[in-house]
Amino acid sequence: MPIPTNHEKPTRQSAKETAFNQLQQWIIDGTLLPGEKINDSEIAKALGVSRTPVRESLQLLEAQGFVKMFPGKATQVTEVERSSIKELLPPLAALQALAGELATQRLTEETVTLLENTNQRFAEAIHSENYYSALKIDETFHDIIVDTAQNKYIKNIIEQLQAHVRRLFFHNSIILTEHSIEDHAKIIQLMRERDIDSLNLILKDNWLRTIDLFPDVR
Repeated sequence: MPIPTNHEKPTRQSAKETAFNQLQQWIIDGTLLPGEKINDSEIAKALGVSRTPVRESLQLLEAQGFVKMFPGKATQVTEVERSSIKELLPPLAALQALAGELATQRLTEETVTLLENTNQRFAEAIHSENYYSALKIDETFHDIIVDTAQNKYIKNIIEQLQAHVRRLFFHNSIILTEHSIEDHAKIIQLMRERDIDSLNLILKDNWLRTIDLFPDVR
């Protein structure tokens, strides 16, 4: 099992958090491929932690559907199911819209500036065809809105759903377009105008439109 040696080692995290976050990222971006067996000893050595937090992290990842554990045998990365996009996006879109509504009530000029700057970075990534970066910046844009909403329950559920969506994006080479740049600009404008109804519609459409990128899914 090839394990990168140049990965980031997050600070101010418990060993369990470090292991979970890194393993999830490797599964999402394909460093650990679908069906690949995971050796907890190798992971522990690579991350500089003991096997216990790695095992605990694998249990969490199994609960979230990223790995399948076979006691006494092996732990394997689950397959990527394209059809799951139709189950993932509707609840994610609804929660993102709700987060947008709550965030609008707490909106400050500082947050608006942060959103605008993030969308500018997103546009630069799109125009330079750096789609890997664009995907990560797009997520950052929406994370700002979710964080501004200040609802930990919405945030936790969105994080779980979004991790699976991100995995589908990476494995299916989804490319974001100029349309998303325009969506982001409109979202910022509607938040400033406190137009909740229109904001809900565009936030939902921004996510649900992704289903069209999976035309073979029924």
